[in-house]
Amino acid sequence: MADCKVIVAGAGPAGLAAAALLAKEGLATTVVAPAAGEDPRTVALMQPSIQLLRYLDIWPGKLESETSPLRKLRIIDDTGSLLVAPNLEFASQDLNLEAFGWNVPLALLLPVLRRRAEDLGVTFVEATATGAVSRDGAIHVTLSNSTEISAALCLAADGANSVLRKAAGIATDTWSYDQTAIATSFAHSMGHDNISTEYHKPAGPFTTVPLPENRSSLVWMERPARAEALMTMDDKQLAAEIQIETHGELGLISNLGPRKSFPMKGLTARQLARDRVILIGEAAHVVPPIGAQGLNMSLRDAALAADLILAAKDPGSAGVLAEYNAVRRAEVVPRQHLIDLMNKSLLLGFLPLEGARALGLTAVHYFAPLKRFIMERGLQQTDNLPFAMRAS
Repeated sequence: MADCKVIVAGAGPAGLAAAALLAKEGLATTVVAPAAGEDPRTVALMQPSIQLLRYLDIWPGKLESETSPLRKLRIIDDTGSLLVAPNLEFASQDLNLEAFGWNVPLALLLPVLRRRAEDLGVTFVEATATGAVSRDGAIHVTLSNSTEISAALCLAADGANSVLRKAAGIATDTWSYDQTAIATSFAHSMGHDNISTEYHKPAGPFTTVPLPENRSSLVWMERPARAEALMTMDDKQLAAEIQIETHGELGLISNLGPRKSFPMKGLTARQLARDRVILIGEAAHVVPPIGAQGLNMSLRDAALAADLILAAKDPGSAGVLAEYNAVRRAEVVPRQHLIDLMNKSLLLGFLPLEGARALGLTAVHYFAPLKRFIMERGLQQTDNLPFAMRAS
């Protein structure tokens, strides 16, 4: 007999959200994950993801009061290329929205999601999934504490190096970029007016995202050698570099938060479900931090998986797995290709590719219907949103 209906391996935002969605409807769910460490990053949660948090009864509450709305998004061509695109500005009011989304620190989001999952009855096991095998109509997951648990289905939310993806025999396509991303936050003397700005630079995007009061988070993509040099600077030196990169638009930079760097990689799983395992989050796809797509894609994985699981007699059946794979691959793969192309158009310094990027951004700038289409697709606000992501 199975120990629970669904096992969730991983306690990142996608795994915790999936577990909470299932438990909210009374499904016996167990989360298997090691103790979490500190993460200084913030995530821009767009409206469908905010709606998911609202459905789980954790929004607005503390999350909204300690985060900042994103009312405008700017893209600034700061490449120095011969072919310069006009600056783009997207306003949430053009879609009749209060904001495109909110910028939420992971250090705030993760404890709130976990507490809600616990309140809904999710069982937590502090261990790491080390393997899995599908037999006798169940998935049997072995753990680092020398035990085994079984369920009808396992949601693999165990990251880019997913053990469960490998156990299910799912192959991946992986690639790397000549980039390292630096994540931190900082105070500034001038207001941000709830505007997120993505400066397109030769080494990749340099993105500031508003936080409460006069603070912003930063994701700075740089060449690895330059990123390493930046990471060794003291706060005063790094603040001066940030001030240069923002062209003084936010005034004097000070009071930097913790910083973290990580190499830029891409990954896509060739299948998103197999042998009673469904991949969600970075176990399924990894993209550069461009346009706030990564975590919003992951939460959509979680919400769709929950819809299919809750509608099925056997959550791990071939039909459930096939539908999840078909629906998510149709949405994820084209989005990954577009993000990859945008990033490479900055990195490669190839004039025809730069020209195509500039032409595309110019078309968006001058053609209002295209601009609206881009805003809606950037929000992942499509007609087939999972139930928990639909506006009530």
